[in-house]
Amino acid sequence: MTFLQMGMMDVIDILLGATLLYQTYKLMRKTQAYKLFIGVIIFILMWVVVSIVFRMRLLGEVMNQVMNFGVIALIILFQEEIRSFIGRIGEGRDSFLRIFRKNDDNNIEDSDIMQIVVACKNMSREKCGALIVIEQGMGLQSITVTGDEVDAKINARLIENIFFKNSPLHDGAMVISKRRIKSAGCILPVSHSMELPKHMGLRHRAALGVSEKLDVKTIIVSEETGNISYAHNGEIKSVSVKELELLLSDKQDSVEN
Repeated sequence: MTFLQMGMMDVIDILLGATLLYQTYKLMRKTQAYKLFIGVIIFILMWVVVSIVFRMRLLGEVMNQVMNFGVIALIILFQEEIRSFIGRIGEGRDSFLRIFRKNDDNNIEDSDIMQIVVACKNMSREKCGALIVIEQGMGLQSITVTGDEVDAKINARLIENIFFKNSPLHDGAMVISKRRIKSAGCILPVSHSMELPKHMGLRHRAALGVSEKLDVKTIIVSEETGNISYAHNGEIKSVSVKELELLLSDKQDSVEN
């Protein structure tokens, strides 16, 4: 069967597969795993061309074997994304449909942003260390379960109290999801990047690590200097209070790089 001889069901099958791959790409494009995902897509396209279009039997058979064993490799490579994907399916009614559309619940309002910014400004002045993770496109169930549940409205005084030096939750990360403080005292994956400036400590390395793996915005207040830093998409930089407000409001064009 050549490409021109493909039946209607074959065409529908290809279209459905392409749609699923595209939606999966949309979920992963803001994570570090998207580069690996693009490589997988390219390999699948090559396999289709070799096996279906040109019907190259020997090379097609080799690629078929790679595809068969590649499923296990994909599960290992994308275990965090798969866990998050399944977690979002089980979040509640209509959650499966929410997977394939924009998650507006994670777009925090200006009033919430101001509460976060005010808290960071005050903690910066007092040199109170803090680490705040704000959920974007993907669920953070694997992170929130490592801490203590809070589930409270975003409030500057509550944020400051959680990160107060004598608080039992002071050393962990706070997770903000769906416009609420979900949990505190959470454990984050640590980045092994050698490019991180030496004056940045473990909080900064943890913030960079979670931004490398997941679609999040992360804020760090240094306990030593009081400086505010911002991590996103595997990059970290020091910011002013005004720059932090603009970044959280998705007004990056107004922030000087």
